[in-house]
Amino acid sequence: MTVIEVVLGDITAEDVAAIVTAANESLLGGGGVDGAIHRAAGPELARAGGAIAPCDPGDAKATPAFDLDPPVRHVIHTVGPVWEGGTYGEDDTLASCYRRCLEVADELGAAEVAFPAIATGVYGFPPERAARIAVATIRSTPTRVHRVRLVAFDAAARDLLLDALNG
Repeated sequence: MTVIEVVLGDITAEDVAAIVTAANESLLGGGGVDGAIHRAAGPELARAGGAIAPCDPGDAKATPAFDLDPPVRHVIHTVGPVWEGGTYGEDDTLASCYRRCLEVADELGAAEVAFPAIATGVYGFPPERAARIAVATIRSTPTRVHRVRLVAFDAAARDLLLDALNG
């Protein structure tokens, strides 16, 4: 059984085997959480990402964690949907991000994974809806991952994730 935890903090400081980044299709780094992870991991992360790009929305690919502190060994890059009102399959694409990240984590043998709120920043996905999809997808996806940490960047995001987890 996978334990889901909600925490407020810096995803680059998580005590897990793999962290997920909300990437763009180029996997070269961007803003928000992706930029923070790229800064912490160093320039090798962008080079490794570029070598396996592109990554389609809803998919996930892994690279080493480079300069991130142990025990983080892997960065799982996933591309969320750009919100276009909810009529273009955005919910399914977001759910696919979480499923594919867990599948990739299983392939890597990563027993603990930390996720940010995928697609809720510049991609504009409604945060409350995204929180419900994240929790429901993680709960329904068969995986060998023992612990998932949903890392919120502020108290409002944490509260939405806690509501989804406890609701």
